[in-house]
Amino acid sequence: MSDILVPHKVKRPTSMTVGEFFESNREQLKMKLLNSEIGFTRKISEPSVNRPGLALSGFFSYFAFKRVQVVGNSEVSYLHSIEPQVAAERFTQLCSWEIPCLVVAREKKLQQGLLDIADQAGIAVFQSSMITMKYLNAATIRLDWAFAATTSIHGCLVDVQGVGVLLLGPSGSGKSESVLGLLERGASLVADDAVLFRLIEDREIQGMAPELGRNMIEVRGIGLLNVAAIFGVGSVRLSKRLDLVIQLVPNANLNDLERFDTSAHKADIMGKPIPLLRIPVVPGRDVAGLIEIAALNHKLRSFGYHSAVEFNQRLLKKMADDQLG
Repeated sequence: MSDILVPHKVKRPTSMTVGEFFESNREQLKMKLLNSEIGFTRKISEPSVNRPGLALSGFFSYFAFKRVQVVGNSEVSYLHSIEPQVAAERFTQLCSWEIPCLVVAREKKLQQGLLDIADQAGIAVFQSSMITMKYLNAATIRLDWAFAATTSIHGCLVDVQGVGVLLLGPSGSGKSESVLGLLERGASLVADDAVLFRLIEDREIQGMAPELGRNMIEVRGIGLLNVAAIFGVGSVRLSKRLDLVIQLVPNANLNDLERFDTSAHKADIMGKPIPLLRIPVVPGRDVAGLIEIAALNHKLRSFGYHSAVEFNQRLLKKMADDQLG
């Protein structure tokens, strides 16, 4: 059961244009355009790729036409092995479907007549120098990233002893000051004030900073600080998986908080239950030190060790022994 629902709005992309795919991945996927840009407005509706070998042979049942079509060595060899007229007919039939674009891997080339057919159908054809399987894997990863659900949350994300900790709390609760204390203890800053989160393959949440505020932290009374310049390049990270949420509670009554936390508190973020801890902020408490201990305790729990549960078991055993005399 979730104790708090962190306010955030999740965005789920349903498509991207071929032009966006090309411009954002041309260097990483080593792509270049072979024909005109006429097909750049076409939509990619599925975050995956497909090899149209069966389609080129005339079999279109279960054809995944909404995906990026990747032509490898076998498809190019097949088109060269059949009569040019038959190859043109098969390629025309392929281009009659609403496919987003074609990518020719291994720096292979299509005949000019086939490129003209793609131009007439309004389909962009790209060439990549990558090996076909490597291109398939890399393109799938980058498409998964582009189609992943995203959101933005007001808080600070820090890597503490390998644990991704999101600090939440009202304005003035001491989030940035706590981050400074953690940085002095060897932690790494991911994002301050605004954290961009992305749900990867519906299994983990990755957080990063907006590009404008990357490596920067704002401290009241001091202003903006460049963390990498002050603490070194090892004190910043581009991204980190979210493992733990800590809510800072200012002016809290310590007597109202649980002393032995044997229950599992959760925060609902992007539909995923994330372990949640509440830490009261009162004068004299080393909040940064408490956050570091909480992160280490969370790491112990991930290994199956729970201090509060162990104490509870010891207490029950003692009570049972006392009853038995």
